[in-house]
Amino acid sequence: MSHFRKKFYLSDTHFGHALMLSSCNRPYKSADEMDEALIRNWNAVVRPDDIVYHLGDFAMNLGDEDRVRSIFSRLMGSKVLILGNHDFKKPNALHPTLARLDWLGTPTTSLETTDEGHRVFLSHYSHRVWPGSHKGSVHFYGHSHGKLPGVGLSRDVGVDAIGVGYAPRTFKELTAQMNLEGAR
Repeated sequence: MSHFRKKFYLSDTHFGHALMLSSCNRPYKSADEMDEALIRNWNAVVRPDDIVYHLGDFAMNLGDEDRVRSIFSRLMGSKVLILGNHDFKKPNALHPTLARLDWLGTPTTSLETTDEGHRVFLSHYSHRVWPGSHKGSVHFYGHSHGKLPGVGLSRDVGVDAIGVGYAPRTFKELTAQMNLEGAR
């Protein structure tokens, strides 16, 4: 049986970022334990030919390029990076460690795709309006770590947001509670 390429979405893995353990809803005892759990969870749902849209804040301690590269290489699927605030070395300059990873396409601040026949706008930051927001377009964002409710057809896809469960999720999973047909 052949496998069709699936799309997945998530944000704010913050690999290696110990502060996430105390400032966000992360049930891990150490950054290493968190990293290993996030990698396990990712690889439990993503297959090698799938695509994962990562909506920013991939890793911390970006100066340790070998560690970041090792984590990246262990994650299944092709990966697209939508830039988050922690992905820059300085304003408007992608961190060189992230720039050297094998992303599918050039990392960007926002991106549109389609999934399940719907237009999807991706950004690290929540928007009150977005391209197509009044015509049924869905918006996935991160940054807020589950603390900012969505507006209309938008939602937080951060690993620690409600319903995400510390793993990449599909469009269908992320929009299960939305009235997509009523929005068109």
